[in-house]
Amino acid sequence: MRSCYHFNMDIPDPDVIFHDGYYYLITTTMHFFPGGEILRSEYLKKWEHYSYVFETLDSTPARRLEGDLHIYGKGMWAPTLRFYEGTFYVTFSSNDMEKTYLFRASDLKGPWKRSEIKGFYHDLSLLFDNGKAYVVYGNTDIHLTELNDDLTGPKEGGLDRVIVDDTGNPMLGLEGSHIYKIDGKYYLFMIHSLRDRWRRVEAMYVSDSLEGEFTGGDIYDNDLGIRDSGIAQGGIVYGPCGSHMIMFQDSGAVGRLPVVVPFEWQDGRPVFDEENTVEECELSGLCGNDDFADGYKDFWQFNHEPDSNLIKFDKGFHITTDKVSRNLFHAKNTLTQKIEGPLRSAVVTVCAKDLNDGDLAGLSAFQGDYAFAGITKENGSFYAVMLSNTSKGGPWDLSEEEGLTEEKVPLQSDSLTVRVECDFTSDTATCYFEGPDGFRQIGTPHKLKFRLDHFTGCRFALSCFSTGKAGGTAVFTDFTVS
Repeated sequence: MRSCYHFNMDIPDPDVIFHDGYYYLITTTMHFFPGGEILRSEYLKKWEHYSYVFETLDSTPARRLEGDLHIYGKGMWAPTLRFYEGTFYVTFSSNDMEKTYLFRASDLKGPWKRSEIKGFYHDLSLLFDNGKAYVVYGNTDIHLTELNDDLTGPKEGGLDRVIVDDTGNPMLGLEGSHIYKIDGKYYLFMIHSLRDRWRRVEAMYVSDSLEGEFTGGDIYDNDLGIRDSGIAQGGIVYGPCGSHMIMFQDSGAVGRLPVVVPFEWQDGRPVFDEENTVEECELSGLCGNDDFADGYKDFWQFNHEPDSNLIKFDKGFHITTDKVSRNLFHAKNTLTQKIEGPLRSAVVTVCAKDLNDGDLAGLSAFQGDYAFAGITKENGSFYAVMLSNTSKGGPWDLSEEEGLTEEKVPLQSDSLTVRVECDFTSDTATCYFEGPDGFRQIGTPHKLKFRLDHFTGCRFALSCFSTGKAGGTAVFTDFTVS
């Protein structure tokens, strides 16, 4: 019996290669910048942050959170990572731009050279074979398209065909393609759902040639006793630890959590143990403490593209507003980090002396249904405040509500230390602020929810936004997680 390894952090759509003694995993980063995060591991159980592929992409008003524009639930999706003839390749589609990006580098630390592949390829996988390059992509109808020599678009007259379809699936048709050539055959791994209910299932199809018929079906329908939602969408990797599939599981508010599952090849097909022990992965450099003395650590990502004219790091993280925002979602320069479950809390101190009336600054458990603990200024006086949002629209609809003020407490100071505790066993966040007698709860425990409006797991986030007059500044110091 071999162990499976379970990540307790939102790292969706993993694609993994083994190169020069290490496993490298790339993940979806959507509307967060820098993006294209790559993790590294020597033995699959311990993983660390390694690099990002890009700082920003095409700068658009929506990516900059100008006015009421945004790209929540969009951005960089489902990347593929490959190494071929001395070069690393990362490619992914961006559904707010409806285009496909391709990055190349000789080192995973960069620098990366950016180009584009003409067309939009959903959940694509990149294959190099006999001097040619192909992408496999799509939902329900899975396409194979040959690329031209400079990888800028489809090859004129090249191979272009549907190789698998999942017509009639009322839940989720086949998608999340990962294609490989192994021992002269072509193996295509994908996710879809059971047809009678939502449950992730991994499928595999095989062909002797790219022109031939791909045949196969479901190969993995299991949840390892972790959560009854299935485990799927990922690829395979072979290294010194043997053969593994790295997929992920929908896990509520904490997000989509990867699972590393061992298997053996038998007669050209993966065979999985009937029973596996499950061990938690050890993660480093993916979240943590920061005093923002003269910068910020690599585990931070901005929600949408940052505006460097409105922020600085000098004995703290300074944010100045330049617009009036309807709610937390439209706050520019919100700084976020992933949360490792199942139980985590964060603490930060906020100096609010330069806020304007109507400004709010604080710490949140950040996703569509958020909980926010912070400080606000009204008529020249300061208050501790707890805000929450419970989205009322469809799962893709970003809430434009102002947020519910659950409690507001007068302060005698323009500085406040707040704490947010997240419990992903119950998907709740509870907010606190520090008074003369220590921390006290403010507001009520708030229900968190993974929604498609953000399409990401809950994060800790530092935000400052104006509801009356732009130009206020907040300073965050002494951020700690436990």
